[in-house]
Amino acid sequence: MSGTTRVCLVGAGRAGNVHANSLSQHVPDAMLVAVVDPDPVVLNQLADQYHVPNRFTSLEDALVNVEFDAVVITVPTFLHRQLAETSAYARKHVFLEKPMALNLRECDAIINAAEHNKVHLQLGFMRRFDPEFVAAAIRIEAGEIGRPLLIKSLTHGPGLPPQWARDLASSNGMLAEVNSHDWDCLRWLMGSNPERVYAEVADFKGEARGVDTVDYYDHAVVSIRFQDGGLGTISGVCPCDYGYDARVEVIGEKGIMQIGEMRGQAVLVCTNRDQGMLVPIWRSWPQRFTWGYINEMRDFIACAQAQTPPRVGGEEGRWAVACVLAATRSFKEVRPVYLQEVLQEGI
Repeated sequence: MSGTTRVCLVGAGRAGNVHANSLSQHVPDAMLVAVVDPDPVVLNQLADQYHVPNRFTSLEDALVNVEFDAVVITVPTFLHRQLAETSAYARKHVFLEKPMALNLRECDAIINAAEHNKVHLQLGFMRRFDPEFVAAAIRIEAGEIGRPLLIKSLTHGPGLPPQWARDLASSNGMLAEVNSHDWDCLRWLMGSNPERVYAEVADFKGEARGVDTVDYYDHAVVSIRFQDGGLGTISGVCPCDYGYDARVEVIGEKGIMQIGEMRGQAVLVCTNRDQGMLVPIWRSWPQRFTWGYINEMRDFIACAQAQTPPRVGGEEGRWAVACVLAATRSFKEVRPVYLQEVLQEGI
């Protein structure tokens, strides 16, 4: 494939807007030719903003009426398998937002569809394309701090998730919707697969906000042991209310590396001695990872045109889902869970 890659965006919500901006403003070899969303209001708002003429309420209608080469899917998790499979069997390259799917059977179906139809499948793990995280990964690989021994990762989101994302049946909960990036990041930076996890969760804010979803939780802490003996932790909070917070600390044999910070700008303000110093914080995930989102979409289009495999695909997505399933079993059964339990069952 050469020239301009024509893209259909499926899902016109917040993530859809982020990717529409990247495709329209920052990826010259791509053209956003169609948008799909079942909500006509949301659909037309995004399509008007980015001057996309072709608008549909279903992917099937888009496939029949418009020619395109790739699909970017940014819809709720329980819809991922059907839309990804449909796209792959229509011979379209697939960019699929995290989490990959609800279970390993769905992950395998998506992977098999992409492989059978010889199309690329890229997962939306934008931290692998963020300049700070990429630089850190290169320096870890070069041995600057020695072999990673303990990695601590946190993702705290400011607002209450939508109803479907609070329900384990339709989303696998916060450990999937918010912390998928942490699962992938730890596995990536440690250079080893997770072996065992133990998770504790709590609902501290739900009652005050009218949440009555069964098994809902808004705080989580996970301990992880990797196959190479390394250790890891994940901290998840949503809503945290104070802003968007994503940071990683890597402790190695020879030193420590910290990736990311709470400060959203290199600006410090002090107007009086009682108030003290004020530093802006990241307000949202699109703001914090602006270049990660742009770079991952550039890479997706480049892979489609050069027919080269994406750097983060089905295997990475499947591992993150397996970790979430193991952690969910852990907090439900109040015990450590080996990944092999989940992987063997293929649930």
